[in-house]
Amino acid sequence: MLVSDLPTPALLIERDRLDANLAAMQAHANAERVALRPHVKTHKTVELAWRQTKAGAQGLTVATVDEAEAFAQAGFRDLVVAREVVSEDGLRRLRWLAQNGTRLAFCVDTPEGVRRTAEAFEGMEAEVFVEVDTGHGRCGIPWDSEDAVGFVRRVRETAGLRLRGLLTHGGHSYLGPRMGETHEAALLRAMGEERDRLLDLAVRLGEAGMLDPASAVLSLGSTPTVSRFVNAERGGFRVTEVRPGNYVFLDAMQVALGVAAIERCALTAVATIVSCRRSAAGVERVFIDAGKKALSPDTGVGTDGFGVLLHSPVTMKPLPHARLGALSEEHGWITVPGGSTFTVGDRVHIVPNHACMAVASHPRLYLVDGEEVLEEWSVVAR
Repeated sequence: MLVSDLPTPALLIERDRLDANLAAMQAHANAERVALRPHVKTHKTVELAWRQTKAGAQGLTVATVDEAEAFAQAGFRDLVVAREVVSEDGLRRLRWLAQNGTRLAFCVDTPEGVRRTAEAFEGMEAEVFVEVDTGHGRCGIPWDSEDAVGFVRRVRETAGLRLRGLLTHGGHSYLGPRMGETHEAALLRAMGEERDRLLDLAVRLGEAGMLDPASAVLSLGSTPTVSRFVNAERGGFRVTEVRPGNYVFLDAMQVALGVAAIERCALTAVATIVSCRRSAAGVERVFIDAGKKALSPDTGVGTDGFGVLLHSPVTMKPLPHARLGALSEEHGWITVPGGSTFTVGDRVHIVPNHACMAVASHPRLYLVDGEEVLEEWSVVAR
């Protein structure tokens, strides 16, 4: 089958760029002596998860209980749910996975979460991470909190819980450069904050007898920070695990942040032009059959519109002047000042702003080599 035979909108994965991204991140993790536990919420496909495992990944990271169940069913038996799970149903389902051969851990960051986990896992042991906020401002105990030692002591002393270590997500890396800061400096700063704040808390906990550097897992991750990650040691502690997800595909957000060049982006969307209109001012408006439900409405620091239109999916060169400036549910709105040679029925290729969100909207992905479709992969746990 050829790409031109596919119905649109569709998501394509260029095999060679994908394999290069997998190899580069695995080599980086090996060089820094950390386990690579990739976050599969980015691609949600069993085939790509096995590809990561064969390249050297040690376990998987998932975002939801649904994902944990789907990947466990596919044969992956070492999973981390990188968020808090407090619902009775979610904890019941995680307990069932743990009872049936899946090694898993998930996060706690409140006394109530600890209590609910202990009740749900009564009679057995739940492995948990204490999530730490190192700058993102989402979940997790603040890295410099005076109550951190007391909270970790509560976790350690609660029957039925076993503390695996500390986990953080450097999501503040997506905020981009501060005033006068270069993109590279911003990435290095965010990486250093994530790493050093996690290590500083680990040292405090170690001094209080709450964490053992010989066995504690210190886990961090976001594609921007891991792309610049350099390990360090504090009081016998080192980062032991990284959890990037987006690195497999990369996208327009990662390009805008300076993480990678657009030529490394492995995921593109292909769409069909369904209508063309020219305004009195000479601006051509081109409408495609890919909108919010196919590309996601996400924008980010440095992005322009809702994706990068490509002159060629082979060279990955952006299409000059044309801008994907608006999305409705099923349509993308492209403006081309001065007009273009676009006609109804033409196909266009786009690097989405946010690959993870785009994937979550599609039932399948297509692995390609140029114009040839090599494999069709189902998206699980949408």
